[in-house]
Amino acid sequence: MSFDVSLIFSALPKMLMGIGLTFQLLVLSGVLGLALAIVLMLMRVSGKWYLDWPAQTYIYIFRGTPILVQIFIVYYGFPQLEFIREGILWPIFRDPFGCAIVALTLNTGAYVSEILRGGVLGVDRGILEAGEALGLNRCQRFTYLTTPIAARLALPAYGNDVISLLKSTALVSTITLADMTGIARTIVAQTYAPYEIFISLAIVYMIITLFIQKLMARIERWLGRYTVRTGQT
Repeated sequence: MSFDVSLIFSALPKMLMGIGLTFQLLVLSGVLGLALAIVLMLMRVSGKWYLDWPAQTYIYIFRGTPILVQIFIVYYGFPQLEFIREGILWPIFRDPFGCAIVALTLNTGAYVSEILRGGVLGVDRGILEAGEALGLNRCQRFTYLTTPIAARLALPAYGNDVISLLKSTALVSTITLADMTGIARTIVAQTYAPYEIFISLAIVYMIITLFIQKLMARIERWLGRYTVRTGQT
């Protein structure tokens, strides 16, 4: 099997034309998904069943079904609903980009909420009891004690979810969006050379993944700058 290196160099600039769309999908759905995850996490740790159960049901649905199916439901199914077509949400759902953002946001929100909840539950109860002894109320303990520690605990898993979200953005090419994967599929259809094209695409995604890993590592070191490390003097 021959390997055309020149085809890789000619295809890479074309595929990189879609990197802007890939980053838009990653950043927008990541930020919106994080906001949704915080709300779901607060519902889960509220201790109130009428908040906990809806959050659990939502998380179960979106973690229990494939992201590709969710994208198809949002893109093909939601626009069929009359109240959406006649409502203020129609400008979002009539556009493939809006549908992609909604689907990715709903999916990542479910996963990240459990990551955040794990961080909150991982906070040492003795720290909270010490805060209570100092006169801090529940809101102050959550803001000044639980949140910083939980963020530090949840960050490694959250970084993995950001990488998963990056890879999930490749699925939006199935709903006509010309991200890097969508452009790569077009090039393959023109050149009949999937081996070279998709290997070069994989390398691009690995480079972006490495950048995200380094960024998360720097944030983790910054959050843990006051952490006492055993074995050091």
